[in-house]
Amino acid sequence: MDSKILLENGTNELEILEFKLGNNSYGINVAKIREIITYQTVTPVPNAHPSVEGIFMPRDKMITAINLKNALQMGDEGDHDGLFIITNFNMLDVAFHVDRVMGIHRVNWTEIIKPDATVNNEVEGVSTGIVKFDDRLVIILDFEKIVADISPETGLRMNQIDELGSRERSDIPIVIAEDSHLLNKLINDALSAAGYINVKRTNDGLEAWNYILDAKNSGRLDELVQLVITDIEMPQMDGHRLTHMIKSDDELKNIPVIIFSSLVNEEMRVKGEALGADAQLSKPEIGNLVLLIDKLISERNKGETAE
Repeated sequence: MDSKILLENGTNELEILEFKLGNNSYGINVAKIREIITYQTVTPVPNAHPSVEGIFMPRDKMITAINLKNALQMGDEGDHDGLFIITNFNMLDVAFHVDRVMGIHRVNWTEIIKPDATVNNEVEGVSTGIVKFDDRLVIILDFEKIVADISPETGLRMNQIDELGSRERSDIPIVIAEDSHLLNKLINDALSAAGYINVKRTNDGLEAWNYILDAKNSGRLDELVQLVITDIEMPQMDGHRLTHMIKSDDELKNIPVIIFSSLVNEEMRVKGEALGADAQLSKPEIGNLVLLIDKLISERNKGETAE
């Protein structure tokens, strides 16, 4: 799905597709969408999760269709109409069955409200943010969590950490910017298991940026920040904007930045490279994230020794 915003760098903006399930309004980041098509007949899969309607091949690729109403526990009416929003994230192609599409809205991440505990908790919440358009509130859904709840093996592959074997402990200071409480904790736990024990967890790009600025202004930058891991989709400040801010600052630009996001596809990789990201990985690859950290920290230390 074409979107001009994918070609722009560090604007801290995104485009949200608003769609309907019944009378309720929901949203998805346009960057996740491949295309939108009318409902097609699907082939049921024996013993599949109740939210999986089946599989179909709109072209030459098999796609799993998820009944979004069922996944959100809104009841399964078995409708054979509506639309499929075909998405790509975490290296997966998934179609979500919705009733209607209302349009695309361009917003700044600062306009997106982080759901509080009455809407979300770190285990069960499926909302990444809420935004107001005119007289209605649109809930932006956490599609990665919806898919992971249906098929847990699509989430972070924590077994990859065990496969790395015994490792030495390291107190290299690492900053994580990740708005999902669950993923924030899982990434931290994975790094700790891999030996990286000095991790600062922040909940969005703005919190991470303020922490980095405070470290810089206090003269403790090397003590507090030697590598940054950031998601892309986050309220207040997204990961692309955070990367731009770091790489545009002469005192900060040599800090390695890894974009670790479900949105790392061909278009977003080009954008991340243009912003100066040192590496980009899709979220399931937690083992490769650790290996990249090893590599970037080693390269940085060699560079400092050479100086």
